[in-house]
Amino acid sequence: MTSAIPPESNDPRALFEYFSNEYAQALQAFAAIETQAATLQLMGYDDNLRDFIEQFLEMALRVRALALEKNELNFADWFEELIAKAEKLKAAATR
Repeated sequence: MTSAIPPESNDPRALFEYFSNEYAQALQAFAAIETQAATLQLMGYDDNLRDFIEQFLEMALRVRALALEKNELNFADWFEELIAKAEKLKAAATR
């Protein structure tokens, strides 16, 4: 997830575009992880699945923190929902 925006930018349009792109990419990434989770587990790739989820969580937490910093509360909330879903998936993958 790498839409370019300087962290110091406060232009509302640039911020909206940045967070919109990041959220769209995060949704796609999470959907791909969720779709492949059962297959990866059946094939014995639990560690890979956990790695994918960890990478996703790192990205989502970073973008959520930036959204809070920029007072983009809706985006922060939406990322928080994705983080919660990823944490739930991670917990299921560690069983």
